[in-house]
Amino acid sequence: QVHLVESGGGLVQAGGSLRLSCAASGSIFSVNAMGWYRQAPGKQRELVATINSRLSAYYADSVKGRFTISRDNAKNTVYLQMNSLKPEDTAVYFCKAVIAETWSSVSDYWGQGTQVTVSS
Repeated sequence: QVHLVESGGGLVQAGGSLRLSCAASGSIFSVNAMGWYRQAPGKQRELVATINSRLSAYYADSVKGRFTISRDNAKNTVYLQMNSLKPEDTAVYFCKAVIAETWSSVSDYWGQGTQVTVSS
């Protein structure tokens, strides 16, 4: 089995910063893309940022220039540095990883979610 454990959410004032972490553990052959999604109340889950194993990153337009995604391949961990936070960034943030448990078995795994609340 594979588990994703997130940490780093919390309450912050507008303009502040938070750093989210997500560590994958368990029966892992390789970790491919990793990323962060978020879901605000009453809204659909949306992509925030992704990063592949070659460290190539993609960002949603709404977070470009404010958020930075990174990963430590040796630790199977992905990070999301969030700066200049806005109230509209308030959401539950989910980590997602595409993980191979064997050379032929690849699946998507999700973390449990961590709440980020930005006060105005």
